[in-house]
Amino acid sequence: MAERIIVFDMDGVLVDVSESYRATIVETVKLFTGEVIARELIQEYKNQGGWNNDWLLSQKICADLGQRIPLDTVITRFNEIFFGDANTPGLMQRERWLPLPGMLERLHSRFDLGIFTGRLRFEAQLTLDRFAKTLPFAAIVGADDVEQQKPHPEGLLKIAALDRERPLLYVGDTVDDARASRAAGVPFVGVAADTHGHRAELVRLFESENAAHIIENINELEGIV
Repeated sequence: MAERIIVFDMDGVLVDVSESYRATIVETVKLFTGEVIARELIQEYKNQGGWNNDWLLSQKICADLGQRIPLDTVITRFNEIFFGDANTPGLMQRERWLPLPGMLERLHSRFDLGIFTGRLRFEAQLTLDRFAKTLPFAAIVGADDVEQQKPHPEGLLKIAALDRERPLLYVGDTVDDARASRAAGVPFVGVAADTHGHRAELVRLFESENAAHIIENINELEGIV
């Protein structure tokens, strides 16, 4: 039996979403306000905590720019941009898988793997089917599997309840991930990319949440577990 379950956030950890989810926020805000926001602004909101949901974040940025848009309207247009249609590929197709070939498979030879993500479960599964179809995950918890979103620890607690004999390790890239981990009593590994627009601030936030390790990308995980 594997000694530990390593649980991953997806966006910014397993998947580069700079040209998918982050770009969709930019395009959604532009659609409703006419303003082209900088990617650094998105990270500023993320670093505040409480903005794990990109629909709510898009609505918030629009409101801060003077346009109050109903959430249902934001969701509809966000999803059109993200998923596309039969004639126009959505920005989801721009996602890039970050683990190097064989890295997760080697981890799986020693540990069970899980996912706790702010994505809806079907969105997570679409990406896993595309990039990691043969890799078994012991548990996948999406935003629609919990009543309380990050930074609430509900998702991690659900995974922990599946096997109380084995400890978890959570790997994430936002302060909400770190706070969820701390609230669940789970050691946290923070991913702060060297290209991150607010890396120093993010590292400071991870340190303040007592991260066990801080790495620059997911492929460094093998060296610390």
